Amino acid sequence: MTTGPILSNAHAVLTYPVEVLDEQGRASIIEIPAERPLTVYLDKRELVTLMTLGGAPEALILGYLRNQRLVKTIAEIVAVQVDWDVEAVAVTTHHGVDYIEERTAKRVITTGCGQGSMFGGLMDEVDTIMLPDAKLKQSTLYRVVDLIRTQASIYKQAGSVHGCALFDAEGELLYFIEDVGRHNAVDAIAGKMWLDSISGHDKIFYTTGRLTSEMVIKGAQMGIPFLLSRSGTTQMGHAVAQRVNMTLLARCTGKHFLLLTGKQRFIAEPQLLDGSVLKSFRVA
Repeated sequence: MTTGPILSNAHAVLTYPVEVLDEQGRASIIEIPAERPLTVYLDKRELVTLMTLGGAPEALILGYLRNQRLVKTIAEIVAVQVDWDVEAVAVTTHHGVDYIEERTAKRVITTGCGQGSMFGGLMDEVDTIMLPDAKLKQSTLYRVVDLIRTQASIYKQAGSVHGCALFDAEGELLYFIEDVGRHNAVDAIAGKMWLDSISGHDKIFYTTGRLTSEMVIKGAQMGIPFLLSRSGTTQMGHAVAQRVNMTLLARCTGKHFLLLTGKQRFIAEPQLLDGSVLKSFRVA
């Protein structure tokens, strides 16, 4: 029987109380999100330092290695051990990572909050990704947006974080992760999907942040055909989504949304708009 990697299950305080003064000079205590460095050592080689909230550090590291294409399968990993006392995580693999120096030599600083990064060769692999031809109903989209609206979160308590969520084909919430940067949150969900052997083929991914090229590439690598955001998109995010034929939806709030790419997957339900006229969605 195959077992997963040995995980440390490390815990960290996610918010801190601080004293503030308002515009009238009144003192109060508020909660602010934590932010801490976590230096990744891959087979004793220092790889990168991530700034993170620390809510799901083992999943974050697994997803980071997955989305950077440094490790192909979770079976290659022996252990992920986080030690907050030294702000480091030791990742051990069974046989090491081939050509690690060459594969990590070129790094692209992305638009992710907190300065995300991708190793340069990832863009070269975009055209090899084939996303499945799943379908998304308008009613399911609205269910996702409503569930996010009512989700308990650190953002509601302390602000200053981004959230990402994974939903199944019916709009049921599977994972919700918050971090100081959306790139961390998406990596943590990728790690949880790996640990739970969940396929992305019919899943819906939601982010509170912008739909940048980094977010689209990571979603595509996870095999997820639908990427939603309450925010907008960038030109490169839009271009990459077109290349991989991902269904991209921006400005998702209430019953409003903008369907940008992958329109053939979307099933419009005009009756949901209270009698208003819904424009037809044509394949671009």
